[in-house]
Amino acid sequence: MMQKTTNKRPALLLFDVNETLLDMSDMQKEVNKAFGNELAFKFWFAQLLEYALVETVTDKYHSFSEVGEAVMRMTAAVIGKDVSEEKQKELVAMVKDTKPHPDVIPGLEKLQQAGFRMATLSNSPSKSSIPHLKEVGLTDFFEETLTVDGVEKFKPHLSPYQYAADKMGVKTEEMMMVAAHGWDMTGALRAGARAAFISRPGQVLYPLAPTPELSAPTLSVLADTLVAM
Repeated sequence: MMQKTTNKRPALLLFDVNETLLDMSDMQKEVNKAFGNELAFKFWFAQLLEYALVETVTDKYHSFSEVGEAVMRMTAAVIGKDVSEEKQKELVAMVKDTKPHPDVIPGLEKLQQAGFRMATLSNSPSKSSIPHLKEVGLTDFFEETLTVDGVEKFKPHLSPYQYAADKMGVKTEEMMMVAAHGWDMTGALRAGARAAFISRPGQVLYPLAPTPELSAPTLSVLADTLVAM
């Protein structure tokens, strides 16, 4: 059900990429299969976020891909499964094979036709995420495809959101983050931005954070509400 809105269009819609726009379910299946464990992908992704934040809070920066490979080795050690280093790298690289969720292009088309300014902000490195967005036909919807490379701090640290606002020439409070992760909603809201949650299966909001202004099961449904503002 949609949350109450301010009925004022945001000056910019800022989109998360992985899981929000791109479907990682095939990658999840392959990781779980390789490790013989139905929770392997969830463990790996949780560790990816955890150690990305370790990098951020200790003032170091390795790309999301580098952290992903490191925690894939950790996943193998924890689960106790002998997965070759080559196979581990192959699994991490599958993020570049992900496709948009079925609702994404229809939703973006509605928003583009309604005149919304749109950009992306991803934790993934520019050298891989930007070519991939182009390959799957999404770049034409966005003015900019931004990544945290610009600040070398991972979301949900406040600086990537401020960086995106500055880069796009809008005030933070005029920008709306669109994401499928409670941690991304938390970061954006605490940075002073507006927020809209895409409630992808298995994703929930963080109860100790402010409630996003909007919530919808798909981008297409969210677009209908935004267009009606």
